[in-house]
Amino acid sequence: MKAHQAEHSVAAQCRVLEVSPSGYYAQRKRAPSQRSVSDAALGDTIAEIYQASGATYGVPRIHAELADEPHSLRVSRKRVARLMRERGLVGAHRRRRPPRTTIQNKDARPAPDLVKRNFTATGPNQLWVADITYVPTWSGFLFLAVVLDVFSRRIVGWAMATHMRTELILDALSMAMQQRRPGPGVIHHSDQGTQYTSIAFGLRCRAWGVRPSMGSVGDCYDNAMCESFFATLECEMIDRTPLPNPQEARLAVFRFIEGWYNPRRRHSSIGYLAPAEYERRYDAQKVAA
Repeated sequence: MKAHQAEHSVAAQCRVLEVSPSGYYAQRKRAPSQRSVSDAALGDTIAEIYQASGATYGVPRIHAELADEPHSLRVSRKRVARLMRERGLVGAHRRRRPPRTTIQNKDARPAPDLVKRNFTATGPNQLWVADITYVPTWSGFLFLAVVLDVFSRRIVGWAMATHMRTELILDALSMAMQQRRPGPGVIHHSDQGTQYTSIAFGLRCRAWGVRPSMGSVGDCYDNAMCESFFATLECEMIDRTPLPNPQEARLAVFRFIEGWYNPRRRHSSIGYLAPAEYERRYDAQKVAA
């Protein structure tokens, strides 16, 4: 009513809204309730977390962030949802079907399926999954190959190039081996794309003690974890970041994976912890035991 006083008198507005002028003036003099003050402070904290996530977090991840240090706030999800709705804060949730990046060589002999859809691991460097996606720029496509640790959902190896040749996945695997230094026997599970069925890839796996595994053709469940990461990359980075050229795209992907996804982004399947934090707690428990 105060905002429209220049257009309409308070008496006229009260008559239309069926409230008394005395009640309106009494309400203006009344101090804000403790609940409204608390909501305002909590809303500011939620907005800070939301902006720190690059405007990507929805209710579940913001709720988890509030419960963790340094906030340590115990609030309901419904309250978080209400305050986000009042401030117009919406998490990233867009997905679209990417172009095909799996090309099968029918003459190649694929590796056996060592996973059988059992995508679980009791510790790091037991089971890795790998796949390729594309990153569009204003001057053409870049292709991104990743290696993801099933235990923590951490991206342990990745590489980018303007092609999808075998060198691309070898670079991603090489990075994973250098960063993680796993013992012999780690399983590397992928689809039956020509890059993964190539002789060069098989020889590299044998030399490094990696056990290649491949799922069945056209089975979306075999690549579900990598597809989930690719969808996150798309809706939280690609769709929100101008990528004029390959150099900018490489820098943006580096920042997303190494500066956000691995060390900070909360993952629903590991108790809303970031992959790096999940592994840190696992290591701490092993030491304590």
